[in-house]
Amino acid sequence: MNLDKTDDLPDAERARAALAALRGEVGKTVVGQESVVTGLVIALLCRGHVLLEGVPGTAKTLLVKTLARSLELDFKRVQFTPDLMPGDVTGSLIYDNRSAEFEFRPGPVFTNLLLADEINRTPPKTQASLLEAMEERQVSVEGTARPLPDPFVVCATQNPVEYEGTYPLPEAQLDRFLVKLTVPVPARDEEITMLQRHAAGFDPSDLSEVKPVAGAADLAAGRAQVRAVHLDPKVAAYVVDLCRATRQSPSLALGVSPRGATALLATARAWAWLSGRDYVSPDDVKALARPTLRHRVQLRPEAELEGATADGVLDGILAHVPAPR
Repeated sequence: MNLDKTDDLPDAERARAALAALRGEVGKTVVGQESVVTGLVIALLCRGHVLLEGVPGTAKTLLVKTLARSLELDFKRVQFTPDLMPGDVTGSLIYDNRSAEFEFRPGPVFTNLLLADEINRTPPKTQASLLEAMEERQVSVEGTARPLPDPFVVCATQNPVEYEGTYPLPEAQLDRFLVKLTVPVPARDEEITMLQRHAAGFDPSDLSEVKPVAGAADLAAGRAQVRAVHLDPKVAAYVVDLCRATRQSPSLALGVSPRGATALLATARAWAWLSGRDYVSPDDVKALARPTLRHRVQLRPEAELEGATADGVLDGILAHVPAPR
């Protein structure tokens, strides 16, 4: 990993510079998704999992693969399909004829960064096989618990417009994801740039130009600094008031749980540190409210019929709940 420009900086500053450099590396292959990359970095700092949602062709898979290559971390990808079994993800016991014993063969979940591609295409039983891994950071096979590597982050993708043959994630599993990031269609100028790259011979399967710019040590240093970010009691109360407002909203059948409040606090602290501050501001909370909370609320059917969206309801709550000064 080349850190020549940051070798003379303190550990915290070097870690921040290295993680900030991820944007530039990912930008070598993926155009116009800087905010999504920032969300992924925040999740890595919080040891949280990410749900990426976007229409087909918005480079969700390429985005995660490029991010993995920019990090000195182990990476594996699983294509979730209707016939995928839990053991295909977690691993299973295999009988060894030579030793006449059963040996555990680890599944792809034993990695640092796992790409669960099209997670809503596999049945609930296989989706649930990730629950223990995501929450406990271990898997149990035949009664034996096996710890996963550290860090361990799941990046799952799903298509929001194609529902035939899919299995929507239940609320219990959605709550395991720290953030839900919407991958938008690039703006016109960005799409033109993308086409020009392809016309010049760009091959999405060739990531040789992407170099590792950060690693596990940078993430560890960053996490230590994030834990030290100061939280004013007024800002903590603001986080609670926002989450309580979702439980009282007439448009929502399900509001944000206390787990969601702690998630919003964690992402706001990570964003504050990435921004170069050692304290959390109300603007940090506002900036991370939608990606952290949008998948933790559930619209009432009548609100959906009227065209309401989770982001729209959250925007209304952000506008009405007074922020501390």
